[in-house]
Amino acid sequence: MNPDDAGPLVLARVWADEAYRWALVAEGALPNQRTAAWIATTALDVVPTDRQELDSHVQAMMAELEAYSAQRALTPGGASWLHVQHVPVRRLVGRLVRKLLALSAWEPFAQNPGCIIPAAGEALISTRETSSRDYRLYTVTWSGIAYLLGAPAPGDPRRSAQLQQLAVSRTEVSPVPSPVPSTLPQSEVVALSWSSRHAETLLPVLKELARGGHPTVLVDLGTDAADRCPEPTTPSIRLCPAPPSLLSPAGTVSRPALADEDPGDHDKTIRVRELAVRLDRLDSLAASVVETSGGSTQPSWRAMVRTETWLDGVFASTRPHTVLLCNDTSPLGALAVHAAERHGITTVYVQHGAWTPQSVTWPALHSRHIVVMGERDIAPARAWARHPDAEIHVLGQPRFDALADIDQEQQRRYLDELLAARTDRRPEKIAVWACQPFGPDLLRAQGSLVLEGLRKAKGDWGLVIAPHPAQSAGSFALLLERASGPPVATADPGIGARGCLAGADAVLSAYSTCGIEAVLLDVPVVELAHPGGRTLGLADHGLAQRCSSADDLANALSRPPQSQGSRRNTDAVCHWRGTSARDITRLIVDRSRTRPDVATFTTVPGHWPGESQGEETQA
Repeated sequence: MNPDDAGPLVLARVWADEAYRWALVAEGALPNQRTAAWIATTALDVVPTDRQELDSHVQAMMAELEAYSAQRALTPGGASWLHVQHVPVRRLVGRLVRKLLALSAWEPFAQNPGCIIPAAGEALISTRETSSRDYRLYTVTWSGIAYLLGAPAPGDPRRSAQLQQLAVSRTEVSPVPSPVPSTLPQSEVVALSWSSRHAETLLPVLKELARGGHPTVLVDLGTDAADRCPEPTTPSIRLCPAPPSLLSPAGTVSRPALADEDPGDHDKTIRVRELAVRLDRLDSLAASVVETSGGSTQPSWRAMVRTETWLDGVFASTRPHTVLLCNDTSPLGALAVHAAERHGITTVYVQHGAWTPQSVTWPALHSRHIVVMGERDIAPARAWARHPDAEIHVLGQPRFDALADIDQEQQRRYLDELLAARTDRRPEKIAVWACQPFGPDLLRAQGSLVLEGLRKAKGDWGLVIAPHPAQSAGSFALLLERASGPPVATADPGIGARGCLAGADAVLSAYSTCGIEAVLLDVPVVELAHPGGRTLGLADHGLAQRCSSADDLANALSRPPQSQGSRRNTDAVCHWRGTSARDITRLIVDRSRTRPDVATFTTVPGHWPGESQGEETQA
């Protein structure tokens, strides 16, 4: 039986095997006499969670899991499967801890905890809906929770039918032939990219390196067509797309059979409040998550082993002194830094997005040099740095260098023409909503807030929705159908918020870095803050107005625009002098010529470690 066909599931106290037991059953299958305790699993899924307690349990569970099974599988280069695959596994652990805390918070179960009988036919792992093309959001089902708490292992598959289908449905063929690593020329720097945001951040630095006579190779590991790197126009930048099949194969680490785990492992548990999770079963589900390949953002374990061998060939042929990348935490980034360090290559990480506590799945930075955007990023970078000789450099964001040359009038014409073409209106004022790849419910809620706020605001307002680069094209169809009041249109995904925000009268955003760009261009910014959600924190620096309701938004848009704040406040968020790419290039070249000291330094534009203006910090 498919649980989806039987209606919503409930957790209920039912009579089974001559005793009352907890069981997951279809709501329609509950006995007529509902005297026993019961609750819909959908109600458990929305129980509020204390963030600090959640993070504490996730950290403890990951530490126990690493101690239990990290050495079960290593790449040929010695990288542990849980080091490389930490992010997808940690996301899974985060979802199961949420469910456990909700279960513990429900008084009938907390007073009488016990084994739960799984729902017939329900898989143990499934996926959550998202508007993002990039990430596959895994979750543990409620039957998976029952399994982790000791229920008999079911005969059903670990993964849902949807997840099994995803395992065989995503393989794109690159139109560009991939060079054999041995044919690549020797280069000073190898840069790694697998998203459009990476490419936009790295290419300005590679062009600066080229101007200085430093040859580079740009490795394109993107598996989505929208995330692939453009062909560089500079001859000394060599594009190296990865083989189309590199990240597609399935395959996971070896693990115990689902039904017959080692009896000696049954006593190895970790507690979340009063609930004891079996580590052997958690290990089994974690291994199942990394079995299927989700492209460049979540490759399978087998794909990672193949990728390490391929990267070894790239590094051996090019013999660079530096590997440059924008993500060293997710599977590909952690693997690449591990491989580079093994080859004796210096690693440089360039922060490409704003950091907030809620946005970081795994607070860990592995590279030798960490380039951050603003002063406020120094503290988290210090806390997250894992390299024993890590250096932190405050050098801004290379893709923001081009903001000085933006044609504001041209972008305004684009917004006007976009709204006129769709609604036959040219409103006096235009807001750009720099969207994020939220889940469907949050996307609808935030869209409703934005539309209601614009309806209530003084003046003639229109709205242009600018999708995130990782967002699927159909994410806003329903919102556009139901829109009433102010004229609404959607920007071309190839243009996005970055291509039109300079022409706006206001930029609305929760945590898109386009909010930072708007601040730098002196365009008023409104931070959309939903309960428990995150923002860029621009309002904390006096650089934006924070709004959590339609009335807040209407009031913010009805007031005359204000100055975005002092240079000091702006620098706290992002140093912007139009020279970030040049400054990072200088860092790379300088570090290739000198032996790094054990001490670490925080640098600012124009000053370098070793000079008196540098702020020294001990590693």
